[in-house]
Amino acid sequence: MDAELLELQRQLEAAQSARSSVRLSERNVVELVQKLQERGIIDFELLHTVSGKEYITSDHLKHEIKMEINKRGRVSLVDLSDTLGVDLYHVERQSQKIVSDDPTLMLINGEIMSQSYWDSVTEEINEKLQERSQIALAEIAAQLHIGSELVINILEPRLGTIVKGRLEGGQLYTPAYVSRITAMVRGAARGITVPTNLPSVWNSLQQQLQEMHGASGVSVEGSFFQSIFNGLLKEGAVLGSVRAGGQWTPAVFAHAQKESVDAFFSQARYPDGIALDAVFVHHSVVGMLDAAVGDAIESGHWIDSLSVLPSYISGPDATKILSLCPSLQRAVKSSKAVVFGESCVFSSMFIKNIFDRLEKEMDSFGIKHSVGQGKPMNVTVGSEQRTGSGSDTKDLGDNDASSTGVSSDRGSKKKKGKGAGSNKAGALLKDDDNDESIPVKGKKGSDDVNGPLKLLSSHLRPMLVNSWMKKRNTMLSGNAERRRRLLDNLQKQLDEDVLDMQLYEKGLDVFEDDPATSDKDNKLKNGMDVEGNEEELLHLSTADRSTLAKNLPGVLSQKAQALVDALEGKSFDSFMDALSDLLEESGLIFKKLDKRLERSMLHSYRKAFNKALQAPGRAVGAVITLLKDKLPDSTYKVLTDYHGTTVKLLALQAAATDEEDCASDRMLEKKEDLEERLMPELKSLVLGTNKE
Repeated sequence: MDAELLELQRQLEAAQSARSSVRLSERNVVELVQKLQERGIIDFELLHTVSGKEYITSDHLKHEIKMEINKRGRVSLVDLSDTLGVDLYHVERQSQKIVSDDPTLMLINGEIMSQSYWDSVTEEINEKLQERSQIALAEIAAQLHIGSELVINILEPRLGTIVKGRLEGGQLYTPAYVSRITAMVRGAARGITVPTNLPSVWNSLQQQLQEMHGASGVSVEGSFFQSIFNGLLKEGAVLGSVRAGGQWTPAVFAHAQKESVDAFFSQARYPDGIALDAVFVHHSVVGMLDAAVGDAIESGHWIDSLSVLPSYISGPDATKILSLCPSLQRAVKSSKAVVFGESCVFSSMFIKNIFDRLEKEMDSFGIKHSVGQGKPMNVTVGSEQRTGSGSDTKDLGDNDASSTGVSSDRGSKKKKGKGAGSNKAGALLKDDDNDESIPVKGKKGSDDVNGPLKLLSSHLRPMLVNSWMKKRNTMLSGNAERRRRLLDNLQKQLDEDVLDMQLYEKGLDVFEDDPATSDKDNKLKNGMDVEGNEEELLHLSTADRSTLAKNLPGVLSQKAQALVDALEGKSFDSFMDALSDLLEESGLIFKKLDKRLERSMLHSYRKAFNKALQAPGRAVGAVITLLKDKLPDSTYKVLTDYHGTTVKLLALQAAATDEEDCASDRMLEKKEDLEERLMPELKSLVLGTNKE
């Protein structure tokens, strides 16, 4: 008994350790998985790999993606698709779910990036920053292949923690370097004792840094200097005031100025300076204003000298100071600048830019439509202004309009002058929004805050009106050319149609009144669609034609209505007479059909339409029967004899056998009849040689 049990045990072990010789094919596995899905045993989503030989679940794919992110920190979805062997669509879908569930991840431009990756990147940036003292954000973005905005978003929350530096004007600076630049700005500001233009100071500091560090030195933007200076001024580290255009006046200047005047007056008993109408100013004021005006002209902007000069200087005095500025005198002589009013200086480049924008505004306000209608432009001025008390510029009076010396050759001169002036002022206000803020400062106690705008609009108005007139004349010339081509095409089409009608009229008597033809004629008269009409035509009813005729002016309307009435009748001559009268009234030519034109048209029609009728043999008899009432008896008899003989000959040939019998004699007889009698008669009939 024990021996049997041991034998059975050995057999069981052998069976368990033996490998199966039967294996499932890939097709069987696919069918098995489908059956399991149909029965609900597999109730989760299965994905195919790119090779198609493996299944993978969504959860496992998500797990694999997370592992890759944790391993690398920054992963491209395309690389994930290649690494995992799964289609890119499934990788993108699972990646979006992972990013939405984990706030520490971000998906940007097909790449997943983790916070740990950014921490390591910012640590590397900090190491480079400490070595070089300064790094440009554009350089970082190029190295990481990301946008500059993303670099800023990543660096800002880490400034002061991981990144030991300061972000300013697209540059990263170390605290030590910022302290050094701050000391330079503080020393320069405290060392200035006279009013000075700050941009020139920043340029000097930049040159000094380049000389100190050489070609490999750190470049510092002027905005960085200005930011540090504003902080020092706010803290009280430097004393003084900043006026428009970056004009720095140190506090020590006023004290030194007072002491200088007192000392000179105590010695010479008269003050040293320039005598104006209301005040007495030092020569340095002229130099200060000259520098500000020169910068405005070179940069293509404008400046109101009252915004730079002290508040106690009035408009007439500002005009005299401007006349003493060398840079302004040179610019006016070379047409690089224009002086408006008492204190405003505009560069020619600024005026040209405003003029170009206003020209575009004229086009957007429908200059083409106004030219087509022969009416002047009517534009609306924006009511909101940023530089004044809220009043619009419609108060540009007749004096401004008349001072331009430009008037239109059509319409009311006064209206066009006002409309054009309002247009320029309104467009200038829109230009203010697009350009930098324009400081406007008038005389103390003056309510005319829109003075510079009025002066500029008065200067631009004649230029714009002249430009508008040139465009208007050009467009009118273009319209005249288009009208000429349109009239030529219309005359050509009318000539073709009128000649066709006159030619067709010669064959109208041949046709009888057919109900189908009458029905088609009624449909055409009533503007209804007709089947088989190949051309794309505009179908008009009688009422539509009458309405169009009534809309025409004067006598032309009467003649058009007469043509509509003639179209309703059946007289071809009355229709052609009415058409001739209408064309003559319209200035078009009514071309009559002569013998030469008729021969030419008939030849072209024969060449195009004179084709042999192809019909099956069984239909020839029906066709001949249909033509019985239309043909002479002799012609009809020739056709029926020829057709009957041909049919009999074909029947004999079909029934003939190889043996010689009477059928061959009859066939020969029919052939001779066709060739000797019927064929010549038919040829003479076709060629028109038969007298009948």
